[in-house]
Formats: sequence, structure tokens, C-alpha cells
Amino acid sequence: MNFIGIIPARFQSTRFPGKPLALLGGKPIIQWVYENAKKALDQVYVATDDERIFQAVGAFGGKAVYTSANHQSGTDRCAEAAQKLTEQHIFDVVINIQGDEPFIRPEQVESLKACFGSPRTEIATLIKPITNASEITNMNRPKVVVNKNQEAMYFSRSPIPFVRDSPPEEWINRNTFYSHVGMYAYRFDILLQLTRLPLGILEKAESLEQLRWLENGYLIKTALTMFENIGIDTPEDLEYARKYLLT
Repeated sequence: MNFIGIIPARFQSTRFPGKPLALLGGKPIIQWVYENAKKALDQVYVATDDERIFQAVGAFGGKAVYTSANHQSGTDRCAEAAQKLTEQHIFDVVINIQGDEPFIRPEQVESLKACFGSPRTEIATLIKPITNASEITNMNRPKVVVNKNQEAMYFSRSPIPFVRDSPPEEWINRNTFYSHVGMYAYRFDILLQLTRLPLGILEKAESLEQLRWLENGYLIKTALTMFENIGIDTPEDLEYARKYLLT
């Protein structure tokens, strides 16, 4: 099975304009992501609508592809890029790698790739056991529950599952909770189908794109990771990443 990695990257960001080009340890964030992805994938492209990002990727020896400025999500940007790249490459699965997580591990990409050893897998994503009780009630950390086959049953910003007859501060000792790590892989044909789905009721309520896929009956296989990725959404996050780099 052939895989390709695509890193959606846009220059405009409400909380951190120009984020992909912000320097971390002397390199732009997008370069960190690209180089770590290349440790697990032969073919990796940055998908962007911005010439500055396109040129920066070329400057460090990476590959980039232009996409529309009108995409509403990274999934849509990945789909356009993947369609363009079929002219140059043969691949079965597209891995969507977050462009603001510079410390992704090659092992995480390999775990996603392994999910496609099963013909049932249409989409794959990562989950991580929650070890800090405060994460369970943090609405900014989506949670996920899975079935016995490690397939996602539901994602929510609320604590799931609810532990009856126990105070919330004790829940972490009563059940295993998982947080969602936002890296996806899709069979190419499935990716194209996902971009044609209308906005879902559950997605609208929770503001979680993957609920649209579950609502429409798609199977999302999960792979376990023990690594905590550092997402950079704000300049403050970048400062934290710089300190992390020094540890």
C-alpha cells in the first residue's frame, strides 16, 4: 500500500498570522513538521494557498503544491492537493499532518499506516490515554470513546463516558479516558467522498469535523499513541515550544 503525507498550511490565522513561517530553533515551524513527517513517509507535500509559504518550503528543499484559498478545513485542502498529485504519484492513502505541530513523531505516522492493514479501515486517527484529570473536563481537548475493535464510536468536547455514582474528580481512577490527537489518514477515494458531505447536526453542535463522518456511517479506526504533541495556536504556544526544545 502506498502512502503520501500532506501538510495543510495557510498564512492567515486569527490568533497567529504567519504561524507556519514563525521561527523555532532557527527553522520555520513548517520545516519542523515536514522533516519529521519525512522520517516516516517517502512522499510529503505542503498544501498552501500562500506564495510565502510555498517559497519557504522550496528554500529548505521541501515540496509544496498550491491549493485554493477558499477551503473551510484542512481536509478539503488535502483533498484538492491529493487530486493534483495523482498526476505525479500513485498512492492509496493520504495522511493529513497538522502544520502547527512541529514535534510529531515518526512512530505516530507509522501507527496510522498500520491501521490500513485491515480492509475495513476507511479513516484512521490517533488517540492518547488521558493521565491528567483536568483534561477530562477541558472542552478544548476533544475526547473519544472506542469499541472493542478500537474504532471510534463518538467524539465530544464533553467528558465521555459519564461515570455514574462517582464525583468528577474521581473519574480518572474509575475509567480509561482518551483524548483525540488530530492527525488523520484516509483512503484516497474516501477522502474525496468526505469533502462532498453536507455539514452534520452533531458537527454543528460540537464543532468537530469528524462527527460528520460518523454521522454518515464512515468507519474511523484509532491507533494508540503515548506521545503528547505540542500544537502552536498562539505566540504564547510558540514560546512554550521554544522552551520545550531546550529541555
